[in-house]
Amino acid sequence: MISTLIAVLVFAFVFGGALAGVAVRVPAEHQDSDTKDVVKLVMGLVATISALVLSLLIASAHGSYDRQEGEVQELGAQLVQLDQVLAHYGPDTYESRAQLRRMVNVELARLWPDAGGAQSATQVPKKYLPAEDLFETVGRLTPKSEAERSAQARALQLMTTMGTTIRLLHQQAGGSLSWPFFVVLVFWLVVLFAGFGLYARRNATVIAALFVGAMTVAGAIFLILEMNRPYSGLMEISRAPISEALAPLRP
Repeated sequence: MISTLIAVLVFAFVFGGALAGVAVRVPAEHQDSDTKDVVKLVMGLVATISALVLSLLIASAHGSYDRQEGEVQELGAQLVQLDQVLAHYGPDTYESRAQLRRMVNVELARLWPDAGGAQSATQVPKKYLPAEDLFETVGRLTPKSEAERSAQARALQLMTTMGTTIRLLHQQAGGSLSWPFFVVLVFWLVVLFAGFGLYARRNATVIAALFVGAMTVAGAIFLILEMNRPYSGLMEISRAPISEALAPLRP
């Protein structure tokens, strides 16, 4: 919702700047070819910088989105492996597998707070670390054979890897967009579209072209904002890899 609102505001500012440029009556002494050439050169410079920055932001947001999507899929695979290792250990891991299920539910609520369900993010204490409880439970197991010792070591290794992945997901969930940088980019775009309309004729074709341009810019901004919030919104990363891994986690 917030991404749509910001994109609409960007469109309003950019298209408003274009209309302001069209509405300005340039004095006759400023309409010579030399003045127009200077304005065109400056607008070309602003357009080049704005396009470069916009493309870099899109590439950065898309790269971050893909990376987090891959980490979610990797976490789902690690959960399945951990449950299988604990199951092969034997009945002594009954409590461990129950803790694993609770841990997955907690992490789902934290990463996807808008997903609903029995346990919302507001019901999860911020200092509650179910992964640490699980690690301690598995570490207290007393292996009776070489196979059990191997399974315990593999389970501890998987939990260490999962802990790193979960921490990365939480750290990246807030996005990496620099808002001061974003505001400066929007200012450049407003100036650019105002310059586009400065010497343009006041007709429907010009207004329609500026409208389409402003819509295109706003659409790009919308994509950046949506990919910057990967666990909510229209481009939400699917939680299916973790949810599907949760289904067979039966002690």
